[in-house]
Amino acid sequence: MSSMPVAEPMTAAQYLDLWDEGEYRWAQLVGGELIMDPPKMPHQLVCTQLIVELELWIRAEPGRGVVSIPLAIGISEHDVYQPDIVFYRADRVPAPDTRPPYVVPDLAVEVRSPGTWRYDIGAKKAGYEHAGLAELWLVDTASDTVLVFRRSRPGAPEFDVALELTRDDALTSPLLPGFSLAVGAIFS
Repeated sequence: MSSMPVAEPMTAAQYLDLWDEGEYRWAQLVGGELIMDPPKMPHQLVCTQLIVELELWIRAEPGRGVVSIPLAIGISEHDVYQPDIVFYRADRVPAPDTRPPYVVPDLAVEVRSPGTWRYDIGAKKAGYEHAGLAELWLVDTASDTVLVFRRSRPGAPEFDVALELTRDDALTSPLLPGFSLAVGAIFS
């Protein structure tokens, strides 16, 4: 992972200009700092497992929504995150011709990378919460756990539900009725 020191915090518009060039597709903007950390194989295998399970759940009943790999999500003037996985309910899916940054999804998933975990559990979690994200899954590959942060009701001012799920637990969500995945299956 590397970061680019800047005298002035980079803005979302400046970041998106770089992002459009393609060179910074693995970068995100956190607090005005450009964070670059291309994913490694174990990280991508966990992401793939989650994407497959979520996609199977979506296809089982049309109209549930869409799941996607990283998208540039606008959080604030100095924050554009690229969660590893995003889910939008059907009524909130961005139009196909929408240009980044995209609106905050209903669910964001961050899978631990050694260079970015401190941002995921710190500044990014706080940014997601402030931006109104309904639910955040932080998948910790070092401890085989999933940290779940969610709002107990729509419009709740903060994440007021926090769960730590271990390999023996099931990952479920009020956002995903009927979805259930054994946490241990994520890390197999």
